[in-house]
Amino acid sequence: MATYNKRGYKAPKPKDDKIDNEFIDDVPVDTTDSTTAEVFNTLDESASRAEDFVAKNQKIILGIVGVLAFAAISYMLYAKFVVEPNEIDATKEMYVAQKNFEAATNAPEADSLYNLALNGAEGKLGFVKIAEDFSGTDAGNLANLYAGLAYLNTGKYDQAISYLEKFSSDEVMFKAMALGGIGDAYSQKNQMKEALDFYQKALAVDANNFNTPRFTLKAGKTALALGNKEEALKHFTAIKEKYESSVEGQGIDALIGLAQ
Repeated sequence: MATYNKRGYKAPKPKDDKIDNEFIDDVPVDTTDSTTAEVFNTLDESASRAEDFVAKNQKIILGIVGVLAFAAISYMLYAKFVVEPNEIDATKEMYVAQKNFEAATNAPEADSLYNLALNGAEGKLGFVKIAEDFSGTDAGNLANLYAGLAYLNTGKYDQAISYLEKFSSDEVMFKAMALGGIGDAYSQKNQMKEALDFYQKALAVDANNFNTPRFTLKAGKTALALGNKEEALKHFTAIKEKYESSVEGQGIDALIGLAQ
């Protein structure tokens, strides 16, 4: 019969002797009659199985822990000694390309400036090379957006779509610009269904006074070109109601008349 020592068990007082506050430390408990003892048995068996598993698989367990620890340390080292320096280098390289891109937006010789922004100038890399050499950095990602818009403005629509699709951002305004730019490229390729789809995606991402009137007007005109007057009217009416004072709001009444 298996026994367990029960600490804290208070022995019955003898009838003839009155003894207060005395405890007997070691009392045998019959496991066949004790539910508590059965629980102890189960716990002992479970603990034994767990110990056996750990003993048999100790090398595997330690190996897994080691791999996870190595991965965490490697990531921290990569972020500290690779990503951060690359980010700084990419930002330095991109300054000249950004300067040429901005100049191109208001210059008669826009194509040549866009090409300098794409391919590099003054000993600095252009957006194409920055996106390639510094992929994985924020600056490299932003170079995809710039490159896509530069290709869009120089009439190279397939390249524009390719770079704009590579761009990824949680910044809703930039994300909307990329999606709308893809819509513009498809529109120029006369792929109107695809263009409308991306204009609508751009509108769904963000609502602001810069992007929204532009893409709403483009979505309306594209829908009208596709013969979808109902969709076109919805977009034109939105401009009339929310952005009538914007540049896109000028002449909106005429477009509403065409869509009715």
